[in-house]
Amino acid sequence: MYKTREVKVGPYTLGTGHPVRVQSMCNTDTRNPQATAAQICALENAGCEINRVAVPDMQAALALGEIKKRIHSPLVADIHFDYKLALEAVKQGVDKVRINPGNIGAIANTKEVVKACLDHGVAIRIGVNAGSVKYLKSVAGQVDLSDDKWAEVMVQEALEQANILEQLNFKNVVVSLKSDDFARTLKANELFASQSDIPLHIGLTEAGSFLSGTVKSAIALGTLLQKGIGATIRVSLTEDPALQVRTAYEILKALHLRQYGPNLISCPTCGRTQVDVAGTVKELEKRIYSDKELLRLSTGLKIAVMGCAVNGPGEARDAAFGIAGGRGEGLYFEKGQTLFKLPQEKWVDFLIEKIREFGKQSHTEGK
Repeated sequence: MYKTREVKVGPYTLGTGHPVRVQSMCNTDTRNPQATAAQICALENAGCEINRVAVPDMQAALALGEIKKRIHSPLVADIHFDYKLALEAVKQGVDKVRINPGNIGAIANTKEVVKACLDHGVAIRIGVNAGSVKYLKSVAGQVDLSDDKWAEVMVQEALEQANILEQLNFKNVVVSLKSDDFARTLKANELFASQSDIPLHIGLTEAGSFLSGTVKSAIALGTLLQKGIGATIRVSLTEDPALQVRTAYEILKALHLRQYGPNLISCPTCGRTQVDVAGTVKELEKRIYSDKELLRLSTGLKIAVMGCAVNGPGEARDAAFGIAGGRGEGLYFEKGQTLFKLPQEKWVDFLIEKIREFGKQSHTEGK
């Protein structure tokens, strides 16, 4: 297991021994503070804890203060090349800037940014993406590197950038090393973690569509997180950012690193199935994740929706409660014990009430 220093981003302390935080990025025009703040609020409702926005010009930088007033989560300004945008972002009240010190001109520019961040308690994230490393400028045509060599190139650039901040005695730093390739991302993050105590923001960049991107992200992030690598995560899907957040929590939940909503288990169905398992699960999830109170009460509960009574109660015996289908009805069970039958049309409403009952009971016992 790797051990990192602590870094502060808004109210959160990142690093070894602290929860892995979920991050996303807006796809709105930052120069429209109303639309951007509205999307961030929607992401906050989905559970996003840190939100990043693109800052392509001074107009966008000047909008950050208005955005910050309307939201409740730490705000990250994503900036490239122009150090003056970073200075304005800090002035506007952001909690972190994503900027590479070596790409903003003279060292005097970096010193100005560092001083501003120190004065305002703002963190800096160094972001290294495989597709934009400086090494690519030195070669012509397609690059043919092994995954190990890619990792070395990415880590070398990250350490060079981090060293600039270290020499200025700036420690409140996070690094990210991303690629659209699983192996490169994995090797780069492992190599960096073995050489530095700076916390890592992990993710696959341009992971892809929902299905393929989720699979790749789950494998890559899950592998790193199991090794203790990753202080914050983002699942970069070509999808609604809120779905990125939900996917990130499902990864963390599967690894027993965070609890967010229920652990809902359901069978894939087979020829014995005579009830609508898929429809029940979709409606149940929709009801839970659209209701903050239900989401809170269901967090940590294991709930089962099984297609038949042959294996249902047995396979889900460690669930708090669940239903195993029959012909248009189901057997309700708690902790592996079958109690009574219930018509399918009553399943969702009944399970919602059970969530309220179990949730309130567990919260009362925890006091």
